[in-house]
Amino acid sequence: MFTGFLIAITIVCFLLILAIMVQNPKGGGLSSTFGSSAQIGGVQKTSDFLDKSTWTLGGILIALILLSSLAFNTGSNTGSKVLTGEETPAMPTTEISTTPEAQQEAVETATETATEEAAQ
Repeated sequence: MFTGFLIAITIVCFLLILAIMVQNPKGGGLSSTFGSSAQIGGVQKTSDFLDKSTWTLGGILIALILLSSLAFNTGSNTGSKVLTGEETPAMPTTEISTTPEAQQEAVETATETATEEAAQ
């Protein structure tokens, strides 16, 4: 199901790119090529048609993205533990002392270990 949404999103993106590329930012675009009296697909003003199709395709794209995220979340086996009420065991905490004496002892232990490994 998620793959279907991805294919539909790709097609809508391609159509949206085409609709945007055909438009002219100055207002001419495809309509200036054919004149104002030309009819393309029964639409008299192609700029209005392209504008409406751009907004429609954008809305469809947003809807498909939202629906695909819902399909992606419902298809996964790992649900939210907050929603299901399952408790996770707490991780054991280790306390690290930052006193100068503890730091010096850690350095001496590391030095002794390194010396023993080098001797072997």
